[in-house]
Amino acid sequence: MTAPRDRRILVTGATGYIGSRLTPRLVSEGYAVRVLTRAAARVADREWSDQVEICEGDATSDRVLAAACEGVDVAYYLLHSMDGSGDFVERDRELARRFGLAAQKAGVGRIVYLSGLHPEGELSDHLASRVEVGHLLMASGVPTAVLQAAVIVGSGSASFEMLRHLTHRLPVMLTPKWLDNRIQPIAVADVLDLLVAAADLPGEVNREFDVGGPDVLTYRQMIEVFADVAGLARRRIVTVPVLTPYLASHWVGLVTPVPAGVAKPLVGSLLHEVVAGEDDLGAFAGRPRPTLLGFREAVERALAGDGGQRPEPGTVEPGRLTAADPDWAGDRGE
Repeated sequence: MTAPRDRRILVTGATGYIGSRLTPRLVSEGYAVRVLTRAAARVADREWSDQVEICEGDATSDRVLAAACEGVDVAYYLLHSMDGSGDFVERDRELARRFGLAAQKAGVGRIVYLSGLHPEGELSDHLASRVEVGHLLMASGVPTAVLQAAVIVGSGSASFEMLRHLTHRLPVMLTPKWLDNRIQPIAVADVLDLLVAAADLPGEVNREFDVGGPDVLTYRQMIEVFADVAGLARRRIVTVPVLTPYLASHWVGLVTPVPAGVAKPLVGSLLHEVVAGEDDLGAFAGRPRPTLLGFREAVERALAGDGGQRPEPGTVEPGRLTAADPDWAGDRGE
């Protein structure tokens, strides 16, 4: 296996939730890291900015992508549209197509993409788009590992923040009946471990991998556990059959600070039961099967120290809130 310091890693989406945590993790492990960002100023104040190569430019530019992918061994593709705009499917499709072509031309050894865990059959628009992006990358000619995760547990994660704010603000909830669908959440620390492990996959591996924590719960149970860990009174949850995903997403946008454009795909993903069908990433990467955090412990880690000063990513437990996370993340005095 090539030593980390001899491998160049590209991280796209380095200012996003996962990218801002993955980048310092890769730096700490000795990889030569290049980040692609629209504006270098967005990462200039990060504590790791002088330890990475910064490639500035828009990911829609073939010239920028060619420069970003040059000499890269492993590229982490962490780009996606989650803003509620109607053209996100075509935008994500074109981004993935362009990136895959650039990576293939540059001789990139592997692409690693974080997608959404999903069942077979009809999917919400956003989840279907994430799946399509994975398929496009796997068809690019560059061996691709598509890691498919459901709810990622950690302060700053959009899905975790929706759970936090709903639980804090609504001691009594009228919720859609699909809140009793089963979900397999995973701690952000474990997601990072598995993303790093994917860099060591054999060259011929080109496939999807389900990733999930050890617990399978309903969203109702997740609310109950969160309330207990946060020291809140038991929440009363009443399901109703008529709350459509459209109405539910606007309801979330009204009662929480989570933007409606973010809430819509999150609510849409709850329509499905999302449980891992396999967990063989470690075996393929030649690593021992990891011991993953349970949901309660992941929530405990995420809430530890919340409400204080936000440190830079990479200096604390990755489940904690950081300066890179959105303003609407955190307890906000609730």
